[in-house]
Amino acid sequence: MQNPQKQITLSTVKNHLEIKALIQTANANLEFLGYTEHGHRHVSYVSKTTANILRALGYPERTIELGAITGYIHDIGNAINRSNHGLTGAMLSFDILARMGLDPLENAQIISAVGNHEEQTGNPVNILSAALAIADKSDAHRSRVGKRTMDDIHGRVNLSILKNYITVDKENMVIRLFIYMDTKLSATMEFLQIYLTRMLMCEQAAKLLGCSFELIINRTIINRQNQSPTSENLAKGEKNVSES
Repeated sequence: MQNPQKQITLSTVKNHLEIKALIQTANANLEFLGYTEHGHRHVSYVSKTTANILRALGYPERTIELGAITGYIHDIGNAINRSNHGLTGAMLSFDILARMGLDPLENAQIISAVGNHEEQTGNPVNILSAALAIADKSDAHRSRVGKRTMDDIHGRVNLSILKNYITVDKENMVIRLFIYMDTKLSATMEFLQIYLTRMLMCEQAAKLLGCSFELIINRTIINRQNQSPTSENLAKGEKNVSES
C-alpha cells in the first residue's frame, strides 16, 4: 500500500532496506563482471556532486535534495542487468519511491533522470538529469579500479587518474571537469576512447543548465579552441563541487 504523500529526503532513501540491498547487489554483480566500483563510494560521490552542481547554480533547496536522491539511486538497475540499467533502475525507483510516499511529480522527475543517465540510450531531459549526467560521468579515478589490470584499457585509464574534480563558474556559466593523469600509465587518447561519448553527454547536460562544459586534462582544455594551459587556481566565483 502506498503511504500518504510526504517530503522524502536523502536520509530517508539511504536508510531504506530495499535501496540498500539493490546498491549492494548492483555493485557485487558488476564486480563479478570486472567493472569498476559502483557501490556506496560511487553513488555517494554522484549524489553529493549532483546536489553541489545544483546548489552552485542557485537552484532551490528542494531541487538540490531531489538531485541528491537521484544521484544516490541512479545505478540500482545494475542489480538486474548492466544492459539498459538506467531504464530498469527508473522502474525500480518509481515503485519504491511511490511506496515511500514521494510526491508523484517529484518521482517522475527523478525517474526521468535515472532513465536517461546512460549515454547509449539517454539524453539530458530535465535539471536533475543534467546535473546527474555530469556528476556520474566525472567519476573516473584509480580508486574505482577493481579486478581490471594494466592489460585492460579501462584499468589503465582509471589507474592513471591521480585526481579529478568538477567546478562551477557561475559568473561565466562554465562547468569544468579537471582530470590529472599519469601519462606513464595511460594517454589522453585512451581516456577519449572510453569517455568521448560521456563527455559529449556532459556538454549537452551543461547546455541544458545554461552553461558551457570544458574538459581539462593535465591543464589543457580538450574540447575548446583555446588550448592554452589553465591554472590550478579557481577563478573568482568558481566552486569545486566535488568536495563537501
